Amino acid sequence: MSTEERAQVVESLPGEVTWDEMAMPEGDLHSQAKLETLDVLRGFFSPQGRRVYLGTELPVYYPDERRFAPDLLAVRDVETHPRQKWVVSHEGKGLEWVMEVHVGGDRKKDAEYNVERYARLRVAEYFIYDRARERLEAYRLPTPEASRYERIAPEKGRYRSEVLGLEFELAGGKLRLWAGNALLLKSHELLEEESRRAEEESRKREEAERRAEEESRKREEAERRLVKLQAELEQLRGPGTRPPS
Repeated sequence: MSTEERAQVVESLPGEVTWDEMAMPEGDLHSQAKLETLDVLRGFFSPQGRRVYLGTELPVYYPDERRFAPDLLAVRDVETHPRQKWVVSHEGKGLEWVMEVHVGGDRKKDAEYNVERYARLRVAEYFIYDRARERLEAYRLPTPEASRYERIAPEKGRYRSEVLGLEFELAGGKLRLWAGNALLLKSHELLEEESRRAEEESRKREEAERRAEEESRKREEAERRLVKLQAELEQLRGPGTRPPS
């Protein structure tokens, strides 16, 4: 098959997953957790200029496999342009990191079937965020050639992703991401933080201006008192009186 013919085949593949292939919708809690995590990841990688493709519910095609659409996926060292689908034979790479968000219903698909399938497809890391139970599970292939996962043990409550170079933690009922000791903020949190910082800087400037004005007022007052005292001293000396030499 020529390159042009292969491109035509890839283009003809559906860019949407049918209702039969999709799990039942899980509502706002599901979409919120998924999109907030995607937002944080993009906010971390984009400013660095790193070539990490991040997607959500993107139809994925592996050879001889039924297509699927993970809640979140990541692949390193590839072009980051928008895609309608991920075709492994066309991209030249499979998925490296996947997260599924579970809110309600049967956990078997995420916690059992996907653990076996993603390992078999050699997805390096698989994370499960069970929002309903406030639980996080993480798996990693011990070697690139392995086809069975090992659980990632948390360290001080954090699960490290070697693929992303980040740590995941459940805190206060929310999924939080860390880069070393730095907590990664969501877009709206960054805006709020920037707004607070701007307000604090404005408050400090106003305070500095007030102090400068107060110091200027005190200097002027001291100068006026000095002039007044000098005038009073001259009056006490009387006309023609000179200070002793």
